[in-house]
Amino acid sequence: MPALTEWRVPPANQPRASDYGFDLDRALASVVGLHAIIPPDAFSAETLGTERAGNGVVIDHGLVLTIGYLITEAESVWLHLGDGRVVEGHALGFDSETGFGLVQALGELDVEPLPIGSSAKTGIGDRVVVGGAGGRTRSVASQIVAKQEFAGYWEYLLDEAMFTYPAHPNWGGTALLNERGELIGIGSLQLERERDGKAEHVNMVVPIDLLKPVLDDLRKFGRVNKPARPWLGLYSTEIDNRVVVIGISPNGPAARAELKTDDIILAVSGDKVTSQAAFYRKMWALGAAGVDVPLTVYHQGVTFDVTVTSTDRFKLLKAPKLH
Repeated sequence: MPALTEWRVPPANQPRASDYGFDLDRALASVVGLHAIIPPDAFSAETLGTERAGNGVVIDHGLVLTIGYLITEAESVWLHLGDGRVVEGHALGFDSETGFGLVQALGELDVEPLPIGSSAKTGIGDRVVVGGAGGRTRSVASQIVAKQEFAGYWEYLLDEAMFTYPAHPNWGGTALLNERGELIGIGSLQLERERDGKAEHVNMVVPIDLLKPVLDDLRKFGRVNKPARPWLGLYSTEIDNRVVVIGISPNGPAARAELKTDDIILAVSGDKVTSQAAFYRKMWALGAAGVDVPLTVYHQGVTFDVTVTSTDRFKLLKAPKLH
């Protein structure tokens, strides 16, 4: 089992125990390293890789919360603890709507769960710690710089994501801690934004309040027990108030409908769309996975209508092996 790479957050960005009214080292001990191995023939292997490393947070006895892309289709998961032990885990569940993933430890962790706080009660300017596995040297003293809608290119939308600065360099599955040492979010991405004419990196964090409605289902069923949203297998971006296709997932509905990179999505079911968020909301409003999604598309001077039969993205994923 390869060790996770040795690295440190620059000392100036590390949190100092004296700055917080909770036991920082004890809280950060609840963050573990996570290493997942994915079969080469897995649906997500090409885009996300066959070996993924990040962080996870112990939220209950033997239960680790992480960001779902780290463990999607994982055939084996290893949890790296602060005392050097490595415990095998099982990829228990993944929710594509929130992005959360759950891992069940298959051995004793002996790690105290982190208390769960409220992301809704946080505000812009609040001091936070973005906690990585390995304690203070792998954590960042940060603050919330924005709370706003986030649309991801992979048919993903959060009504209100949280954004923190400075950014954590190994952000996947990090613990976002408030000033009481409670878990208020899970690190998902690093993004670039422009401020005062300069580019700076921020972390996008999934708010913890989205966990409670899905947690029981993820534990019992491995996914949320409701009809899945329609999925097209289409990667998009927003350019000048237009939704532009930047990639097509192989074997997905968009590929079967012969949509192409550089297509521009003008409308869904006759309703004009000028943003990714509007595109997703109109598509998801049509019904559950399997519904036909009528699109109006512009490509190289030609506007045409095409109907894409959506699917449930879970049908394309390998089920995790049971232990």
